[in-house]
Amino acid sequence: MSHPRFWRRCSALALALALGCTPVQEEPAEARPEPTAATAQELGVGGFAELHHHMFAEEAFGGGWFHGTVTDALSRCDGGWPESDHARVRMDLSGLLNLCPNSGGVDLRGVPILAGLFGIGGAVGSEFLGKIEGTQGDTGLHDGRRNPNTEWPRWDTIAHQQSWEGWLRQAHQGGMSLVVVSAVSNKFLCEALPPQNRTRPCDEMVDVEVQLQKARDFAATRDWVDLALTPADARRIISEGKLAMVLSIETSKLFGSADWRAELNRFHALGVRTLQPVHQLDNRFGGAAPHNAIFQAAQFLENCHIDSDCGLTVGGLTLGFDVDSQCRNVRGLTAEGQQLIGAMMDKGMLIDLAHLSEKGVRDAYAVAEQRQYYPLYVSHGHFREVMNGKLAENEKTTPAWVVQMLRRTGGMFGLRTAHDETRAYTKSGIANNCQGSSRSFAQAYEFGRQGLKVPMAFGADFNGFIQQTRPRFGPNGACSAGFRAEADAQEHEQELSGPGRLGTAFDEQGLAHVGLLPDLIRDVRNLGANTAPLESSAETFIRMWERASGPRTGMADAAQDIDTSGVAPWVKPEDREQAYPTVCGAHYAPDSKTLNEGCRFDAECISDQCTSVLCNTFDGRCVCNDDGDCGGAAYCQDEIPGNPGDNDCVAKKGNWDSCSRDGQCQSGACGGCANLVGWCYTPRSKAYGQTCKADRECTTDRCSADCYVNPTGSCLCDSDSHCGTNQYCGWGLNSGKCQNKKGRGAVCSADRECQSGTCRWSFTCK
Repeated sequence: MSHPRFWRRCSALALALALGCTPVQEEPAEARPEPTAATAQELGVGGFAELHHHMFAEEAFGGGWFHGTVTDALSRCDGGWPESDHARVRMDLSGLLNLCPNSGGVDLRGVPILAGLFGIGGAVGSEFLGKIEGTQGDTGLHDGRRNPNTEWPRWDTIAHQQSWEGWLRQAHQGGMSLVVVSAVSNKFLCEALPPQNRTRPCDEMVDVEVQLQKARDFAATRDWVDLALTPADARRIISEGKLAMVLSIETSKLFGSADWRAELNRFHALGVRTLQPVHQLDNRFGGAAPHNAIFQAAQFLENCHIDSDCGLTVGGLTLGFDVDSQCRNVRGLTAEGQQLIGAMMDKGMLIDLAHLSEKGVRDAYAVAEQRQYYPLYVSHGHFREVMNGKLAENEKTTPAWVVQMLRRTGGMFGLRTAHDETRAYTKSGIANNCQGSSRSFAQAYEFGRQGLKVPMAFGADFNGFIQQTRPRFGPNGACSAGFRAEADAQEHEQELSGPGRLGTAFDEQGLAHVGLLPDLIRDVRNLGANTAPLESSAETFIRMWERASGPRTGMADAAQDIDTSGVAPWVKPEDREQAYPTVCGAHYAPDSKTLNEGCRFDAECISDQCTSVLCNTFDGRCVCNDDGDCGGAAYCQDEIPGNPGDNDCVAKKGNWDSCSRDGQCQSGACGGCANLVGWCYTPRSKAYGQTCKADRECTTDRCSADCYVNPTGSCLCDSDSHCGTNQYCGWGLNSGKCQNKKGRGAVCSADRECQSGTCRWSFTCK
């Protein structure tokens, strides 16, 4: 489990499993024999797998961090107000570092996360855990993140439930057929929480047992999910239309100080079928891959070690970990660690290499090689070669040589769903123009599929103190893994170029919870990725498990065809930012904001009008400048001249609605009495006899209305042509009214009044 937002770099998604990549040797598609359940395997199970899921993490860290449970109704949280019951660290953390006598020489002011936690603590310090580029965070005080389904969860949730059972079922109905539920905890994080928020003392293995019991109870009381203890179980469960649940453990103090052999047997009896020998910190089984300053501080509090060979933490120094000149942990698997892996292999358990140091990975591979290439896998990780330069330096990322080891053993890779800044993989054919979104995920996924050719599944790490896939649309941090100007430009580009929205919460909330995993697949597929291997990744996981349980004849795949070419160079954000113009010293993306979107400067808005003032002292929004900004059906309402704050596009008015100018009217015409009173009208739209207010409304150009006594009248005739065949336009008292033509002898004044067409000298019709 990667922890708080400073975990930002640890997001997980494991995509795509190569369907035909069987672990032993190539076989005809119609006959793919495996150690067990041969008939079932010919068809294979359907659905995708999620390999790293902290389903009951509300019980992690002494039960003191998360708001919301898996099984209870979703409820409004307290927003972090004192005394908040979640997402809060203690006020008295500043003295922890003093437990090491050599801490006086370490200046943490250059590490904002550590300075915030150890220097401030409380609600303010907690803010450092949740705020990253593109988000306001949901730790500390989070007034705007209280209400479920509207304000939480979303892609940047680290303190509110993401695995509620309704969402889990949504994922299952959308195609997830296998999930690895990982019981997790960390003593350092637990002890950093206020004691009143915890429900039990800080003991990692106690937390783990509570979570495992909840998982077993959940599986026993739902008719759509079941616990898989063997590969055959998983096949049966999925074939019955249920969700197969596999239990795992992720914790730094694995088995505590107890006899690990007895504990392994006990937890195996409790249903655990896979685990990680190490997590965030070095332990008696091996070394961890350092990746976050928080855990470097946690490791330092255990051993008071300051390393000067490489500066991972601050000022050329690394806290806690013994590293080489390349900032790699020199600690691999210990003798006990190698024995643990061997004992797991004896039980047919799956070995998860996530968080293990590179030296530890090599040691584990050596053991697997001796055991006829026993399968190894990574439940959640990033591919190093395709990640941004800063993250690629991190030992926790997975290089191609490790992927080769996985393939050779018949293992697989859980691709993290939060990819932050990702380099473009040019062979993907997918534009890398929305950093941190499904487009970033697609670069890594296609690199894994086409270049590394490794079987993949999701390694999402929900409830894992990490942010998830950002959205491509909307105001909630879309495309925001780089910097603000770039995010604004890229989000606008998504609206213009597509593919379009899915019509679900994923569009603007991103990968907010487990129920949206099917939507991530849909969006990646719409972008042009081949998601078929990912969508069948449950079968790949089961085949790996069967390989662990059955006889092996050697290497599963020589993996000599790995190709890491096609990855574009990484340009640092600070260099990319220089391409954008500045206002008030801040970079911005010109013409990237549409009406009502948040803005800082006029030039950001397509309308060239932002309500923000004084160099973005106050948040603003884009408003209209004139009617042209509002499209054909609306006009720009400007009630207070010179004050853009009230400029809004409003629907154009219908006939006879009051108006002050032509542009306000659907008809394009506003008229009135001496320009004192105005109303919308459609010129020459009313025939003789129809109701009217002005001459210009009538096809006859004459209306009986006036501005005073009779404001509404009817259209009058102005010539005989306005009347029927046997009528004429009257005069005098009948002026403007069509009259029937007269018969012989009737009084007349003109020929046009007579049916005969002749009015005699005696003023009678002929």
